[in-house]
Amino acid sequence: MSNDTTAHEYDIPETMKAWVLGDPHEMKLIEKPVPVPGPAEVLVKVGAIAVCHTDIEVLHHGHPAMIEGQLPFNKEFVMGHEYMGTVVKTGPGVNEWQPGDRIAVEVHAGCGRCQKCREGMYTSCHNYSYRSKGHRANGFTTDGGFAEYAVNNINTLVPVPDHMSDCAATLIVTAGTAMYGLDVLGGLIAGQSIVVAGAGPIGLMFIVVAKALGASPVIMSEPRADRREMATSLGADIVIDPTAEDPVEKVRSLTGGKGVDFSVEVSGVPSVVNQVLHMTNRGGRVCLAAFSNDLIPTDLAYVVSNNIYMFGIRGEGRSAVKRVASLLEQKRFDPTPIHTHTFPFEQADTALSHAENQTDGAIKVVVKMG
Repeated sequence: MSNDTTAHEYDIPETMKAWVLGDPHEMKLIEKPVPVPGPAEVLVKVGAIAVCHTDIEVLHHGHPAMIEGQLPFNKEFVMGHEYMGTVVKTGPGVNEWQPGDRIAVEVHAGCGRCQKCREGMYTSCHNYSYRSKGHRANGFTTDGGFAEYAVNNINTLVPVPDHMSDCAATLIVTAGTAMYGLDVLGGLIAGQSIVVAGAGPIGLMFIVVAKALGASPVIMSEPRADRREMATSLGADIVIDPTAEDPVEKVRSLTGGKGVDFSVEVSGVPSVVNQVLHMTNRGGRVCLAAFSNDLIPTDLAYVVSNNIYMFGIRGEGRSAVKRVASLLEQKRFDPTPIHTHTFPFEQADTALSHAENQTDGAIKVVVKMG
């Protein structure tokens, strides 16, 4: 953290440009007051922000964004949670970070007062959405990063490695979700096998983080040829086209009929969940890391009879973002190939459209400030 820049060197305006929700499916650019950091908070000048599929869910459905228990429509709510920037002002009593520090952010800062937060499970905060009780989840329960400035709790910040560009730094939180999933599965031990179903940004991050931690073999199941190629370039040992062959039979044949030690479902396709269960070895572990708007039929008898453990994750808890930032500092993996498109801030609505429709093979779309 730098100490050579002081707050008075930053000319902080009273208002800022921000992309906000209007009605469902509507995103508009307006002027809003620049937020003021409170105790245990800093003001961040946003440098770049990546589009997450959950941003698209918020744009169209409101959920999972909530403000004081209500959906955010017509509240001029700022989406966006995968951003990086520079600390430009600190709140009262904050000395953990200094103006000038270049940081990336994780989403959730729990209330700090409920049972789950006290246990360190701040992504399961019982006071989710209640800012009045101290909870913050930027882009979900409080204004996020599709703006020139954002307020963050000090516990959500991680330093950006010097060698990383602004656009690449937005991928730290995406990688943090993958790290959290592997944490929840009990940690990945070198030499254990893993299959990832779905080569979206988070699925691809599971590939690179698993490889960095020594998993073998690392298998990807993905119907799109360009995504399979990306998975291979990021280190997947084996890629499967589920439209050309049965992915369950293929995984079992690759593992001597047993299945893999760890399975990850990140496609959000209901039918894939059952496939993933049947790819998993007896006593193995399954991570469900995608939202689905539909009820999902599941072979629970198979789960129970084979002693399979299932874990759902939300976001990037247990300080996983900080650990991923350490791996990136050590150059243990390179996330930059996942970043495929960049748009200026004035075209943030176009950036979301590109991400939603996967235009021109878009995987991770980044909005760059300035």
